[in-house]
Amino acid sequence: MTNEACQTACLASGYTLSGTEYSGQCYCDTAFRNGGGPASDGETYCNMNCNGNNTQICGGPDRLTTWQYYAGPPGTSSSTTTTSSVATSTSSTPTTLPTGWKYSGCYVDGANGRIMLNQQNDNQQLTVESCVNACVGLGYSVAGMEYSVQCFCDNFIRNGAALAASQSDCNMNCGGNANEKCGAGGRMSIYNTGNLTVYQPPTTLNTTVAGNWTYQGCLTDNADKRTFAYRIVNMLTNNTAENCLSLCSKFGYPAGGMEYSSECYCGDFSNIVNAGATFTPESDCNMACSGDPAHLCGGPSRISYYAWTGPDLYEWHRPTGSAAGSYEFLIGGPVIPLITAQTIKGKVTFVEKFGTSPANNGTGAYELDVTQIGNYSAAWRTMHVKTDVFCAASLTLPDRLGRQIDVGGWANDATYGLRLYTPDGSPGVAGTNDWQENVNQVALQDGRWYPTAMIMANGSILVVGGEEGSNGAPVPTLEILPKVGPVLYCEWLDRTDPYNLYPYLAVLPSGGIFVAYYNEARILNENTLETDVVLPNIPAAVNDFDGGRTYPFEGTSVLMPQHAPYGDPLVFMVCGGSTPGPEIALDNCVSIAPELGPNQNWTIERMPSARVISCMTALPDGTYLILNGGQQGRAGFGLAIDPNHNAVLYDPSLPVNHRMSVLANTTIDRLYHSEAILLQDGRVLVSGSDPEDERFVQEYRVEVFLPPYLTSGKPAPSFTLTDVDWVYGGSYTFTITSSSTTNLKVSLLGADTSTHGNSMGQRTIFPHATCGSGTCTVTAPPNSHICPPGWFQLFLLDDGVPSFSTYVRIGGDPAGLGNWPDYPDFHPLPGVGPV
Repeated sequence: MTNEACQTACLASGYTLSGTEYSGQCYCDTAFRNGGGPASDGETYCNMNCNGNNTQICGGPDRLTTWQYYAGPPGTSSSTTTTSSVATSTSSTPTTLPTGWKYSGCYVDGANGRIMLNQQNDNQQLTVESCVNACVGLGYSVAGMEYSVQCFCDNFIRNGAALAASQSDCNMNCGGNANEKCGAGGRMSIYNTGNLTVYQPPTTLNTTVAGNWTYQGCLTDNADKRTFAYRIVNMLTNNTAENCLSLCSKFGYPAGGMEYSSECYCGDFSNIVNAGATFTPESDCNMACSGDPAHLCGGPSRISYYAWTGPDLYEWHRPTGSAAGSYEFLIGGPVIPLITAQTIKGKVTFVEKFGTSPANNGTGAYELDVTQIGNYSAAWRTMHVKTDVFCAASLTLPDRLGRQIDVGGWANDATYGLRLYTPDGSPGVAGTNDWQENVNQVALQDGRWYPTAMIMANGSILVVGGEEGSNGAPVPTLEILPKVGPVLYCEWLDRTDPYNLYPYLAVLPSGGIFVAYYNEARILNENTLETDVVLPNIPAAVNDFDGGRTYPFEGTSVLMPQHAPYGDPLVFMVCGGSTPGPEIALDNCVSIAPELGPNQNWTIERMPSARVISCMTALPDGTYLILNGGQQGRAGFGLAIDPNHNAVLYDPSLPVNHRMSVLANTTIDRLYHSEAILLQDGRVLVSGSDPEDERFVQEYRVEVFLPPYLTSGKPAPSFTLTDVDWVYGGSYTFTITSSSTTNLKVSLLGADTSTHGNSMGQRTIFPHATCGSGTCTVTAPPNSHICPPGWFQLFLLDDGVPSFSTYVRIGGDPAGLGNWPDYPDFHPLPGVGPV
């Protein structure tokens, strides 16, 4: 195929338009159709030599080199031509070029492919000055003019560009100035500043790349069934083997490569087999890298394929039998909970979005006594809320009775609502207290749907973000409870709505408040609540940096364990999430130590499978259980699919990228509005799934997951503790029963609530403890930044096996929450005395 052959065939058939594509395809018509027109990127991708004349360009991938016939003198086109004119004069060098710019000669274009990229729109008034100034404005150092009206910009010339046999070959007058020459057919007038670099035709980079990547060959690809799972298409000017492959290995993918000059692909070796991809002749990978003209980056439907040949990028442990833990059915539920939380009395509150009971006659709240599982009516106690808690925040307060609070809700009064419950009763003995609420007596300053709440170091309640309710406008503010001054506007919440809901919050040991939202993170001053430090953006997918980690792209987060003497910085980790557009769930966990400042990188660890709308529960031994969710979609009704039935254990004591173990599977789909919390006996209570999607059931069954420490067969220790009201730095001794004292540890796990992947109140602390002769002595954490005031489950661990926990309060009630809110509908109040 040549352009002339295509033109002749079209004209003979009565067509006035001809176009060549993919080196050897010819198209004819009398008009452009289906929205076709000039490419937005100019002639960048009309870069394939005609297979019948390699000095001509015959389109490219999804690009046509077009020609129009009419009677008259030869016309201009949007592409190069090999037709040459008789020289009449040499180029007249302009005198008004930017400082440092000069004419470097007339070069042959198209002999081995285009010698410059980044073609600008054709300009019938083109001059040398206008082309050079356009390139300067775009940041380029080389400008080229061709065929009178074409302007190209680049930082070098490519494909072994050589000077024409005669400088008079550039003999076409510029469209806008007949006294200047602007190249010719297949000839380009080159101007540049500094030294002019000429790259030879590109070759395959066969040396080891980006650490331990090794070239394997030219691999087929198919747009209908991609060889690799992840495609990066935004590398129009910087795609190189180094840039592409280092990105793949950073996200844990051991196979990858480059295609079409500017595309990068990452995936697994199994992708090649599953796609049926095969190796092809090396000549098929014939396109220079967009960021490295000396080397090849695939071709049309061809990948320059490289494999990671260094140490394993990750290791997922796969224990079997009892070492994998197990799921067990616990009990059927009266509703699908929106929020679950264990009370300091050992019972579990279930608070529902109105309308989830099978007969739509629920009361909004229930309490589960896990000691009465064999007796359904005794296990469930009916409770009541006045307004819909749909997408509220929730905490256990540090007051002496360990009240639970729910903040915000679905719409109208519910968004301003504050609901309080004082736990009572005991295992096997039903309580009588109920949720207290009166929006006319105590309410938020701003109504909030999807907020987050946190106990600050001073004991007050910080409430962050949300929307006005029922998919309303953003509420980009912070406020403090009990009320302290007006709300504080936050630009960063306003700017990232609606992707920042249910943000993650944490008190930092060095002072300050960490907040992560959408794909950003920062540290707030704990006194002014203004931003002190903006942290690096949170990585998402290898091919989509706009993915998010908070609702609606909902991942799940935890704080890593803190160990006495607390010299290490606190580490925050978030796992899973999703991406905009295709909403492919994320398959990684990322972590950062916020106190180390803005000049650090997030650590990326690949998960065994992708997850969105998932849960993560802190366990007594310092590990974390990742469970629930889907593998595609985002949070919302009917918006997630492909349920993830697998549980994964994350152990931060192991090396990075070797911390995850694939545990047992459930048979129950747990999608939107599922939860997971730690019980006092070390089991994880798993509940919910309210997809409102005919493809998946509304899930009332409650399960428990038994982590490997409960299925190992090892005996559990026990202890007796009488003093459960601890001061910072205090020393506390309790009696123990254990098979040995050699491997005893003590852990403190914050009383948390579970909703939408957010475990509000979660914190894991390993305090200093000495055990022997039937007792253990524990030193309480030293201050409210390492350990914010609140209730914690205290576990004794013997070789990793936990005891039954006891709740202790640490740090008292410094904000006097026990005396708030002092209104009749909330009496009797706990007061502020000792526990």
